Parts: sequence; C-alpha cells; structure tokens
Amino acid sequence: MKILVTGAAGFIGYHVSKRLLARGDEVIGLDNLNAYYDPTLKQARLARLTAREGFSFTRTDLGDRAAMEGLFAGGGFARVVHLAAQAGVRYSIENPHAYADSNLTGTLHVLEGCRHHDVEHLVYASTSSVYGANTKMPFSVHHNVDHPLSFYGATKKANELMAHTYAHLYRLPVTGLRFFTVYGPWGRPDMALFQFTRNILAGKPIDVFNYGKHRRDFTYVADIVGGVIAALDHVAQPNPDWNGDDPDPATSSAPYRLYNIGNNQPVKLMHYIAVLEQCLGRKAEMNLLPLQTGDVPDTWADAEDLVRDVGYRPSTPVEIGIRKFVDWYLEYYRDGAPPDPRVTNLG
Repeated sequence: MKILVTGAAGFIGYHVSKRLLARGDEVIGLDNLNAYYDPTLKQARLARLTAREGFSFTRTDLGDRAAMEGLFAGGGFARVVHLAAQAGVRYSIENPHAYADSNLTGTLHVLEGCRHHDVEHLVYASTSSVYGANTKMPFSVHHNVDHPLSFYGATKKANELMAHTYAHLYRLPVTGLRFFTVYGPWGRPDMALFQFTRNILAGKPIDVFNYGKHRRDFTYVADIVGGVIAALDHVAQPNPDWNGDDPDPATSSAPYRLYNIGNNQPVKLMHYIAVLEQCLGRKAEMNLLPLQTGDVPDTWADAEDLVRDVGYRPSTPVEIGIRKFVDWYLEYYRDGAPPDPRVTNLG
C-alpha cells in the first residue's frame, strides 16, 4: 500500500515507517522538523529512512493548508497514519498556541485530505492524557473523558471528537489510539527515560516528581508499533449494537473506533529508575519533588479491546526495554555527542 505517515521523523513515526517499509509498503513521510527538541536526532532518524527503498519525504507543516491540500491531491494515499503533533504536557502550559496550530488545525487538514481523496482508513494518535482527572483504574476507552488536566490532553480529546464527526458525516473510517508512556531506542529527549539517562551519566541529579510515587504504563516502542500497524490493517467499522440512549464512547454507528495502546501493566517509577541504574551501572541522585501541574499520578491501560480486535499483545518487560534503550543511547552518544546523521549502523 501507499501510506502517508505524518511525524515520520519523530520517535514513533520513525519506528512505524521502518516497519511498514520492511513489509513492502510505500511510505511517504511528512514532518516539519521543528526544534521542540534536538533536530539532529530527527535528522538522524530521517537519514535512516531515506536510505531505504520505498520511502520518500516531504518537509511540510500540518498547519499549512495549501501545502496539505497539494500533498493529498497528488498523493494517492491508500491509508494514513497521523502521528505528527505538538507533544508534551508541560510545554502546553507554556505555549498553548503551538498545540492549537498543530493538533487542532493540523489534524483538520489531515481529515479534510482524507475526506476529499478517498483514503480507506485513517489511524491517528491520541493520548492517555485525555483521562485527566479520572481515577478509576485501569483506564478504559468506554469511560467518559471530559476532564483533561492539560491543554495538550484537551487538544487530543478534541481530535477524537473531530474524527468522529468525519466518520459520521463522510463515512471516513477512523481509528484513534490512546498512547500510554512509550519508550525505547531513538526516543524523545524530553521524556523521562532520556533525561534520567543523560543526567545519571553526567553525574547530575534527576528530578523525580510526585516524590517518586508515580505508576506508569510504560510501553516499549516495538510493541506499540505492532499495535499501530495491526490497527491500520483492521479498517474501522460501525458498531451495529451502538445505542444513542446509552452511547459507548469507544465505538459508534459510524466507522469509528478508539483503543488504548499500552502495556496493560503499570510499573512503579522507582522500579523503573532502579532498572535504569542497573543497566547504567550507576546510582542516581534524586531530587524528590511534588506533582507537576497538569500531570496525573498514575496511568494504567485497559487494552483488551485492541487485544480482541487485532491481536495486540505487548510482550517486552521494562528490564529488557530499558536495556535496549541504554545500549542504543551509549552507541549513539558514544563520544558525548550525536554522530553524523548519515550513520546507518544503529538499531
């Protein structure tokens, strides 16, 4: 298939694109290569993709309506994996306009492109942040999620609503995936594992919020990718049993589906740090701090719907996943700085 992957130079987008290419799909990658985090890392991911047969790249901003219309008009995409977004809970407090431009306007441009150009299936990224003030565990896609605690979470909840309207009005099959904390090689420098590793190796303290009492549904990136592609292959269908008198938030009379995609096994943050210390052979000095504004104490994904519908079964424990991340990190930053983006021997 010819597949558009937005955010292809990003963490998850890179891994999804690589897996699609490996199975023989043609991938058109889109990214704006912004400086939210080190563009060198994005360029290195992109260099590895462009070296593969079947991949082409367009540097385009989701918010550029004319560019997005032109991309879809000439694309001939069978399916779309929409992963590009302005990410980060804390940054959304500092710069909410960036989230409106990318996550709201940008997603509208993707929906319009899919609608007007007969895309068979749109799979898009949502987030566990939509659960916000919910405390009933595990988090279920069948629960109401009307109380987000960050503007980032609110934009992703809006994406789910926008997607449903297009599924209803235009019968566009759409599947939303609520990602829980994803980690692994080529990860994002703003994420905890990356920051912890960098500081521990530099002999600097790490900031541990909520006094280390967090629990997170840490999910290894290879497991996530398997779920994304399985969902892409399973085109969303209407739920014939959907009832407006008792509406199920995860399904619809339209071709619309929502899924959690996580490890379904929360891990204590202090255990996560202990595993990292073991992999690095160094102890961490910790600054124990209170819960941050917009953050939630715990996440736990009920992923049984995705298991049932597409056979998704995450299998990587944090002991193995963190080891793989550390091995990658030590190779990538082997001289204290990233290698030339053209490097091709990293995992």
